[in-house]
Amino acid sequence: MIKVLVTGGAGFIGSNFVRHALSTHGDWEVTTLDKLTYAGRLENLKDVMDNPRHAFVKGDVADPTAAGPLVAESEIVVHFAAETHVDRSIAGAGEFIMTDVYGTFVLLEAARQAPSLRRFVQISTDEVYGSVADGSSRETDELRPRNPYSASKAGADRLAYSYWATYGVPVIVTRASNNYGPNQFPEKVIPLFITNAIDNVPVPLYGDGLNERDWLHVSDHCQALDLLIDAGVSGEVYNIGGGNQVRNVDLTRSILQLLDKPESLIRPVADRLGHDRRYSLDTSRLRRLGWTPRISFDMGLAQTVAWYAQNEWWWRPIKDADPAFRTYYESQYGSRDA
Repeated sequence: MIKVLVTGGAGFIGSNFVRHALSTHGDWEVTTLDKLTYAGRLENLKDVMDNPRHAFVKGDVADPTAAGPLVAESEIVVHFAAETHVDRSIAGAGEFIMTDVYGTFVLLEAARQAPSLRRFVQISTDEVYGSVADGSSRETDELRPRNPYSASKAGADRLAYSYWATYGVPVIVTRASNNYGPNQFPEKVIPLFITNAIDNVPVPLYGDGLNERDWLHVSDHCQALDLLIDAGVSGEVYNIGGGNQVRNVDLTRSILQLLDKPESLIRPVADRLGHDRRYSLDTSRLRRLGWTPRISFDMGLAQTVAWYAQNEWWWRPIKDADPAFRTYYESQYGSRDA
């Protein structure tokens, strides 16, 4: 059996990867390490908790006593664990530095002493490139992060690379575009707008709504990571993008149309500080390895809307009964009418 450690595996992308790994690789034993902060939920792993090839460990990647022994026994480490929401990083960057940078350092220190490790996948983001006026970002482009979240991911990204260059840790770095799909915490734009619209609550659209993102279905992301674990070259960076450039206002309208809701639900709010205008990735390096996204944006968005409509048991306890979420939502959007 191949021992695989997935950090942040109770979060959105991590939990989808855990399910993908267990269903695709019958010879993998997967351990999920997750601190279970607000966005890490055991509900995301409900269907694999009884799988004999899966183990869950509650712990912090920034705690060497928790993370170190798990890395030491692993052949593959896929490091998702991170604070990820830009708005939260603007309000307070400290937790982002501790988890995203220091937590990565702790894992890398353990990785350079792990006797059987053959792959360490550092999950980064397209946001490290900063706002892209035109064209698409290549892996060799300058990193110009413009908010504390993307800066923390850029720091971890380059720290991981340095452990390959200095110590020979078998690191690859992946920079993915915006992910969407099931089990995404409803502070992010797509699940937030879907669940608000289901309840006929206004959807808070930043600024003029013309900010542009490339959307990648989480299952396509998992397929790419699976390929790179075997085919990726240590020390390299790989962009993972869906090739779906969509303006935020058009995304909002599509969600409302899929739910048969009126555009009058759109509520313009004051723009995010330092809001990056556009992201776009050149994915030719990854595509040369044989990967291509399988899920079109129209189909994937319709499936995602349907998932939230059919799984209120998953998100209603967060939005209706969690006072922390309500406090966050009011502080973020309550006084931001444009």
